[in-house]
Amino acid sequence: MKLNTSFGQINFLDTNIAEVIINENIEITLEIVDEYDALLAKRFSGNYAVLVNRINSYSFAYEALLCVGSAENLKALAIINYNKASEQQTKELISVRHMDNLNLKEFSGLELGRDNAIHWLNEQLTAINKNEAIVQPSN
Repeated sequence: MKLNTSFGQINFLDTNIAEVIINENIEITLEIVDEYDALLAKRFSGNYAVLVNRINSYSFAYEALLCVGSAENLKALAIINYNKASEQQTKELISVRHMDNLNLKEFSGLELGRDNAIHWLNEQLTAINKNEAIVQPSN
């Protein structure tokens, strides 16, 4: 299923994985982060993961950089980079958010990054869901 938004496109790849493709030359603002979070919260009732496919060039407002990826049920974030500029922006995100311990991994779009990223996201969700099932007290 595909969903067109004000900022780009969200492809729902699985019951708990979404691929986000931001339009060219967009600046991600707090409002866009809120819209994105609301759309994913409406679609996913439990844990989910996001694949950010950076095929286009875009930027972040600093305030948006501070809160993107903070949704409660977002458990893993894979970012596919295709060039040095997007790699640098991903490194900036990691640097700004290092205290938040985001479960984030970078992949190269030039080296089967999408397939590897989807595989990694599935592994992360499986492990997290298994751990949460163990921690849940039985009634």
